[in-house]
Amino acid sequence: MWFRRDLRLGDLPALLAAGADGNEVVPVFVVDPTFVASGTPRLAYLHDVLTALDASIRERSGGQLLIANGDPATVIPALAARLDAASVFVSRDYSPYGRRRDTAVGAALRADGRSLQGVGSPYAVDPGSVLKGDGTPYKVFTPFSKVWRGVGWAPPHDDPDNIRWSPASVIADVTEPLFERPDPGIDLPAAGEAAAHQRLVAFLEFSSAADGTMRSGAEAYNDVRDRPALAGTSQLSPDLKWGTIHPRTVLSDLDLSGAKDDGPMVFSSELAWRDFYADVLFIQPHTAWKNLNPKYDAMQVDTDAAARLKFDRWCVGQTGFGIVDAGMRQLAATGWMHNRVRMIVASFLVKDLHLPWQWGARWFMQHLIDGDVASNNHGWQWTAGTGTDASPYFRVFNPSTQEDRYDPRGEYVHRWAPDSPDQMVDHGAERDEALRRLKAMNSALK
Repeated sequence: MWFRRDLRLGDLPALLAAGADGNEVVPVFVVDPTFVASGTPRLAYLHDVLTALDASIRERSGGQLLIANGDPATVIPALAARLDAASVFVSRDYSPYGRRRDTAVGAALRADGRSLQGVGSPYAVDPGSVLKGDGTPYKVFTPFSKVWRGVGWAPPHDDPDNIRWSPASVIADVTEPLFERPDPGIDLPAAGEAAAHQRLVAFLEFSSAADGTMRSGAEAYNDVRDRPALAGTSQLSPDLKWGTIHPRTVLSDLDLSGAKDDGPMVFSSELAWRDFYADVLFIQPHTAWKNLNPKYDAMQVDTDAAARLKFDRWCVGQTGFGIVDAGMRQLAATGWMHNRVRMIVASFLVKDLHLPWQWGARWFMQHLIDGDVASNNHGWQWTAGTGTDASPYFRVFNPSTQEDRYDPRGEYVHRWAPDSPDQMVDHGAERDEALRRLKAMNSALK
């Protein structure tokens, strides 16, 4: 069983398939050299997740997680040969890199008379499964989400209580040390499957609300999810990123019998967005770093030395706009940022500073512990107006208005950015400049 973005034991179809018919299972994780681009916070968090997974395997079976280092296209076939494993089981990976990697691994295994078996995926509904009546994919979220709900998702799978794990003595002869945990310089949340379920339980627990009613975090979600000063979100995004919990597990515990605008239904829509972005990237893998709408390739963006200086101020939260600076400092201090604020800081970078969205997307991927290319990069394109958003480029967030609306008491800004440097730009003037560039692009394309 080759673990990748499914670092748990429960509700894992690939693991159940690997252990079917009493097969002996060797659990493997490959430290891929491409991980070095992940950034220190995410690598540190990955280390913590792998440590928790290894502890779970040891507790259940007395075995251990086999760690290997190197290119999986070489490492996995060599391990399969050394351990005389007829099959390697995985959860299917739909990302551009994952598909290339698995194609290479599968070919190498077949050449040696072995097989790569993909079972399940990290998504509630597999990418490519939600289609229009004519068999083509959706380009806009709302119709996608309606069909997504209709397609539905399987109930959670059984826990692997009957897996016959390979003895630790076998693995000890093959395994390599896990990479040393880098110091992210920040406190990271508890990692692993147990911690993920604790967060889910906390999100679903009922507690006394300010109005005297009893509501769970899920029930209150639609009312408070856009308020970054409040604990109004599930905090499950790192768990979904690393697969310490599966979205179908979360969906199965939500009460989805209410109206479309109640908390659980709105929260389930966020999981639909995650599947939608994975679907878009699966259908059009080039959109990881290129505009989904190629028309915007002609948009004027700034990339000179002055632009780099502006980018540097944005990165460290020194723009002079409170909610922008608070978001960037929250990211630096925690490896996470509230989703509403992610949209605000992204809009500021693209529309006020006129910088390429790719610069911001890369910065996020280097610092977010939940950094996922599909969700991150297509979220950036949504805000930039170059991707799946049905509202085009001319929507420009006013950071001051956003702050007044979503942080009306100034609690979030006071926590993360209490100092107030001068505003680096005039938002009104930069909004006009963004719209001027849009008009110029459209005129040039006629």
